[in-house]
Amino acid sequence: MALTVIEWVYGSAQLGAMFLSIIAGLIALSMFKASGKTKILGAWKFMIISLVLFAVEEIVGALKTFGVYGTPHLTHIIPSFILVFLIAALIKQIQINKGWVD
Repeated sequence: MALTVIEWVYGSAQLGAMFLSIIAGLIALSMFKASGKTKILGAWKFMIISLVLFAVEEIVGALKTFGVYGTPHLTHIIPSFILVFLIAALIKQIQINKGWVD
């Protein structure tokens, strides 16, 4: 079966997003140690975790698009955890800005 131009473009975009998210995830993991050194960067730990989860979500999405691995659960559960960590980062940053965190 021959692929159409739209399928080629969509597949190329998925591959590009997957590779860029892997790079972003690796950069985020390298920043994790630096985020614990100062109080003002306390919310970054949660943001870094959500960025790594986003990279995992992109990888799972690309695998699902190409039919390598597909499960409906991961595409709904991972974004839920991303949202939880983003909300936690927001709450932590508000606490830091108000001076409630030592």
